[in-house]
This record gives sequence, structure tokens and C-alpha cells, in this order.
Amino acid sequence: MAMAARGTHGMTGRILAGVTSPPRRALVAAVVAARRGRALPVGLALALALVAVPAGWLGVQQHRQHQQERRDQDILAAARQSALNFTSLDYRHYDRDSQNVLSGATGDFKRQFAAQTRQLTKLVAQNRSVSQGQVLEAGIADADDESARVLVVADSTVTNVAAPKGRSRNYRLQLDLVHEGGRWLTSDVEFVG
Repeated sequence: MAMAARGTHGMTGRILAGVTSPPRRALVAAVVAARRGRALPVGLALALALVAVPAGWLGVQQHRQHQQERRDQDILAAARQSALNFTSLDYRHYDRDSQNVLSGATGDFKRQFAAQTRQLTKLVAQNRSVSQGQVLEAGIADADDESARVLVVADSTVTNVAAPKGRSRNYRLQLDLVHEGGRWLTSDVEFVG
């Protein structure tokens, strides 16, 4: 009997040491089944944790990627609109057109454009200038959650007193944008080619 009890552990072994053979086998089977019964929920919990942790990590990564894609779409939309506003100006309603540029601007670019608006209004009116812009391509060169640099390819057809039939102009612009008040605003515009 002592030999049979050696395979068991702790209290269970001491209890089973005094039991006769056939009932002892049933009792051992019951103890083993009970232990397995406790092991099954623990094993399932462990298996679920092993599945849930990678699934949670993938969910977080997918959410981050979705947020970044949405941010990039917002940046490109703002840059495209800013470039379109900047290349589409009409002397007949220059106040409205210049206000469109200013509403999507911030910082030094906004201050400089606003300071030149009076002079530009006279110049555009004297030359009867009309510029119809079209954004052909836009791509993000660099971006984070606070700022972005976007390269824009745009064309415009310009008519004025000197060119009543119109002239085509091609623009390669670099726009710097910043995220302010929930919007992407243009803080700088450079002609790059």
C-alpha cells in the first residue's frame, strides 16, 4: 500500500494510502479527473490569453494605421485645397478668393499674404487677371500628428490684359502645414521648380 501511495502527492497520497485496491483505483481516477477538471479551465484561460494578446496587439496596430491613413488623407485634402486656392484668383471677386487663401493659412504665410492683399488687389484689377488652377498631383514628403510637408504639382491657365487668350503655367509647390484647432493649415508655400 505504501508503494501505491508514492505516486500521488501531498494530502491525497496520505488519504489514498489506507484505501484497498479496487476502491482506491476509483478514488485515484476521481482525483485525477478532478485535477484535470481544474487544469482544463486554467489551460483554456491560458490558451485564450495566448490568442487574445496578439489579437489585441494587431487590433491596436490596425487602429493606429487607420488613424495615420485618415490623418494623411486630411493633410492631402488641405494641401490640395490650399494649392487650388492659391492658383485660382479672379480680379472680379478677388476679395473672396484672397479670403479663401487666408482661411486655410496660418503663421508667417498668412501674415505675408494678408499684408500683400491690398497691393495684389490693385495689380490683379489693373491687369484683369484670372487664374484657374488645377491640382494634378500631391504627395506627402514628411508628416507627423502636428506638421506636414506636401509637394504639389499644379497647373493654371492665366488670362489678363497682356494674354487675353490665356497662358498655361505649371507650378511645383512645397507646402508646409500645421495642425491647429482641428484643421490642417498652410504655414508656408515655396515654389520648388
